[in-house]
Amino acid sequence: MIENLTPHPIVVRGIEEETVFPPSGVIPRVGTIETPSQAIEGIPVVTQAMGTVEGLPDPVEGIFLLVSAMVFNASDRTDLIAPDTGKGTMRDDQGRILAVTRFIRKGV
Repeated sequence: MIENLTPHPIVVRGIEEETVFPPSGVIPRVGTIETPSQAIEGIPVVTQAMGTVEGLPDPVEGIFLLVSAMVFNASDRTDLIAPDTGKGTMRDDQGRILAVTRFIRKGV
């Protein structure tokens, strides 16, 4: 089973069918750690580093959590998957993603 933890529907197109994963309403986020840096031409600057993932449900056997690339990259959990927005992604003429053809997952 796949639960979509992104804020929008994820469309996956296969050879013969299309599957839509509607948002579940749960949206985990990645916190950021900001450190003040030297201003540039009088404009404040900070450096940012990824913090911890917040709002991610505990793992449940047999359920994969479909998350954003940022949440996916900030976690080492093997129950997370993310849309593969690289090769095979279907986009409109303005570059917006219409559908993906596969997911990415951490090595298990």
